[in-house]
Amino acid sequence: MVVEQTYKIRGGDFTHAGDAASKVKKLLKQLDVDPRKVKSIVIALYEAEVNIVAHAWEGVISIMIDSDHIRMVLEDKGPGIADIEQAMVEGYSTASREVREMGFGAGMGLSNMKRNTDLLEITSKVGVGTTVTMVNYF
Repeated sequence: MVVEQTYKIRGGDFTHAGDAASKVKKLLKQLDVDPRKVKSIVIALYEAEVNIVAHAWEGVISIMIDSDHIRMVLEDKGPGIADIEQAMVEGYSTASREVREMGFGAGMGLSNMKRNTDLLEITSKVGVGTTVTMVNYF
C-alpha cells in the first residue's frame, strides 16, 4: 500500500500555512500510525511548510506513505539558503520583521525538523530555491 499526496503552497499565504500538515495528520491517523510518530511527522512537516510560506515565492509538498515510512519532499522557488549549516543553528533566522510580528520566524524551524525526523536532507541554491527531504519510519 502506497499513498501519495501533493500540495501546492503559496509564499506569504499565512492563512493556509499548516493546511498540508493538518491533512497529512488526518491521513496518518486513518492509517492507524502510532500517535507519537504522527506528532513528530506533523511537527516537522508544519515547520517545513511554514518555511515555504515565510521565505519562498511558491512550493510543492510531495508525500509518499509506504507501509513502514513516510517520505516528504518539499521543493520551493525562492531566495534559497546561503549557509545551511548556519541556518540549522537554533535561533538563527532570516525572517522579515513582518513575519516575526505574526509570530513566525523564531529560528527554530530547521532544528525542529531535524529533531522530529529520522532523515533530513536539505539542498539549496541561492536565487533558485530549496529542497527539503524528510523521512520518518513507523
